[in-house]
Amino acid sequence: MNTFKQRLIHLHACPQVSRSLLNKWLKLDPDLATLLKITPEKISTTFRLPSENSLVIYKYLHGTSIMKKLDTDEQGYECVTIFDTDYPELLKTIPDPPLVLYIKGNKKLLKHPLTLSVVGTRTPSNYALPAMRQILIPLIKSNFCMVSGMAMGIDQCVHRLAIQHGGTTIAVIGSGFDHIYPRNNLALYKHMGDTQLIISEYPPDRPPRKYHFPERNRIISGLSEATLVIEARLRSGSLITVDQALEQGREVFAMPGPIDSKTSEGCHYMIREGATLLQGYQDIIHAYAEKLK
Repeated sequence: MNTFKQRLIHLHACPQVSRSLLNKWLKLDPDLATLLKITPEKISTTFRLPSENSLVIYKYLHGTSIMKKLDTDEQGYECVTIFDTDYPELLKTIPDPPLVLYIKGNKKLLKHPLTLSVVGTRTPSNYALPAMRQILIPLIKSNFCMVSGMAMGIDQCVHRLAIQHGGTTIAVIGSGFDHIYPRNNLALYKHMGDTQLIISEYPPDRPPRKYHFPERNRIISGLSEATLVIEARLRSGSLITVDQALEQGREVFAMPGPIDSKTSEGCHYMIREGATLLQGYQDIIHAYAEKLK
């Protein structure tokens, strides 16, 4: 690993360094050449941080035990930065791309030519699962890689369908690899880490936080040209993913459901607001027609 990449990963892993601060740091020092030379006072004045925060960052950057841990962690996962050739091209184009991705599994899926993001409720109805199979299985067999968030409900069903039907799938999680969440299906997590791909923008020792999940949604939508919502309530994390997809200029498909279903209210709202009504898998095929030639 080159020195710049090591420095970037080291700085990114510091708990006190936000994405905003990391971007500011890179603008002022694009090569991070002064990373281990900068003083706590300089960190404080340059980035307008409280002196105690600057001292914590300084100590983290110079901690030998932390550097050893980063070296050890690399044996269990890979890091891909936005400056690497294997970083996903689609993800580079979103307004706030992650600068570092921690990955487990089949790295080649980062460059898969056909990706579809699929999200939905954690409590799917009896209607949703058969309808989802009818839509997704033909797409999986047409070489679409399914991207989702490994949450309970629709997300895990998406990953399982792809695996069961010989396809490929990517999970974007909202925690570090040492703190897998949710823990209801660790067998699925292990299988995906062995044969598919798991992505996190959080260092391995970072536990899940409530705000991580809205943040990771921009990666779920950012990895694909289109996002499909299977079922969603009106107040749903899936709608956050939709907002992210629209901000990124991606197409949004919504699957309609029974008119009296609470879990379809979000999809019906999206359709009314301009999302594409999904009637069958052919609608997705048509949207990707240029790529499928």
